[in-house]
Amino acid sequence: MTNRQLYFRVLQHIKPYWPVIVFNMVCLGLAAAVDGAMSLLLKPLVDQNLKAEALATTAAWVIPAQIFGLAVLRMATNFGNEYTSNWLTTRVVCDLRDHMFTRMINMPVRFFDQSSVGVLLSRITNDVNQIMLAGAQIMTTFIRDSLSVVIFLGVMLYHDWRLTLLCIVLIPGVVISIRLVGKRQRRLARESQQGVGEMTRTLDEAFSGQRVVKIFGGQRYEQQRFAKVNNRLRHVNVKQTATSSLNSSLIMLLIGATLAVIIYFASLRAQDGELTAGAFVSFITAMMMMQAPLKSITKLNEQLHKGLAAAESVFGILDQDVERDTGNRELVRAEGRLDFDRVVFGYAGGERNALNDVSFAIAPGESVALVGKSGSGKTTLANLLPRFYDLTQGEIRLDGVPLQDYRLADLRRQFALVSQDVVLFNDSVTANIAYGDAAPDHARVRAAAEAAFALEFIETMPQGFDTELGENGVRLSGGQRQRLAIARALYKDAPVLILDEATSALDTESERKVQSALENLMKSRTTVVIAHRLSTIENVDRILVLREGQVIESGRHADLLAQGGVYTQMHAAQFSEG
Repeated sequence: MTNRQLYFRVLQHIKPYWPVIVFNMVCLGLAAAVDGAMSLLLKPLVDQNLKAEALATTAAWVIPAQIFGLAVLRMATNFGNEYTSNWLTTRVVCDLRDHMFTRMINMPVRFFDQSSVGVLLSRITNDVNQIMLAGAQIMTTFIRDSLSVVIFLGVMLYHDWRLTLLCIVLIPGVVISIRLVGKRQRRLARESQQGVGEMTRTLDEAFSGQRVVKIFGGQRYEQQRFAKVNNRLRHVNVKQTATSSLNSSLIMLLIGATLAVIIYFASLRAQDGELTAGAFVSFITAMMMMQAPLKSITKLNEQLHKGLAAAESVFGILDQDVERDTGNRELVRAEGRLDFDRVVFGYAGGERNALNDVSFAIAPGESVALVGKSGSGKTTLANLLPRFYDLTQGEIRLDGVPLQDYRLADLRRQFALVSQDVVLFNDSVTANIAYGDAAPDHARVRAAAEAAFALEFIETMPQGFDTELGENGVRLSGGQRQRLAIARALYKDAPVLILDEATSALDTESERKVQSALENLMKSRTTVVIAHRLSTIENVDRILVLREGQVIESGRHADLLAQGGVYTQMHAAQFSEG
């Protein structure tokens, strides 16, 4: 998008708050008018109040009273301007962050596979703030300073139009300077956004994996990696400052040269009696006061390009498609029949398909285990059921209906997932077990915890079910976190279960307890078990052996052992020590 398109798109997010903008503009206009009136009052102050002969006919208190009145008005307008500007900026930032989070949380899984969490965090936290440099702040600053410049020029024209024309020669130089540095500032701003995102990603990786960093002695490596990113960002910031300073210095040189010329000619006109002492003081004061808004306007170019660079990255995310939900078929509770019909699937950028022409059926209430080497397609098959990914070819049906025909929310309500990588939230035990339920049933929460054998450690916590778990359940052991994840699946009571090594983090005693609970739960539900330890799936109804994305063996545990095929070799390898 062009700069104009980007800027007007930013303004679209500000537009809903037009009453606040109007009030802010009124405050800006009054403030600029007060500043101009202050400079105008200098003429009668010098020509009347500061001359003894003039005080005989003019009350000395009149002009000071006018100045005090203007000061009170300036105070009120300044407060109104700053308060409404801050309110508007923070409101739009809040709206944009809500919009971005809503968009991101509804992105397909592919989006997160291809994106760094640190960069996404930077987009929401840093880039949205930068956008407002191209939004409310620039708009209010430009209007305020432009009004001030116009009013001060008006004061100067009122006193002497010839001298004022000399000031106008400054404008072409300012415009040329702004145009020359604009493109470089935009490029440097884009590099700065990328640098901040890379830094956030590096920090996220180092802190999230700090146990690995410590155990493998990676502190020095991480320090060097961060120092490299940090120094690169510093170089970009120095270039930005140098560019901005050069532009600002050039503008100030033009202003200084113009000021020297004007003061010289103004002094000549005052000596010739064509400009009174009061008019001279008022003219010079207006011209000096005009420098600050002029300098501020020249700074806007840098802020604008920073904001536009941020807007590019933010709108680039907002313009991406969310998960496709083309289904219109409602589903309250499925029976649980699953049909895989010639399923083919490949990950973006993958050298080969993860699944190739896979066909099998799972009856309602049947438990099926998927086994095979890493990369054989086990997890991919499970990920296709709740439509984390869309098929490349073929069809998967639930109760005889293609998955894509169901509404996405209805479809996912039919599945409960217990993953090997347990995800817990920094919330209470109850909120984690009843995740997704706005009004948790505490009796069901307790029953689910008891069935998952989690009650024994929950009741020893300081606040029981109201205990905060910390980030990703950091206060719990691996086995405790796994049992809470199982309790979450039990609470949801979905007709289809997906168990990805659900007992992998449990000790022997807890594993037996939870395995018994899972087996009881699986009797009335369709269950897909992804298994690495074959000892956990000996009692499932059917085992599918996968290799290179294809089902090569199928049957019960005993039958597969009797065949003497791949499953037998896997079983022998795992139990050879025993």
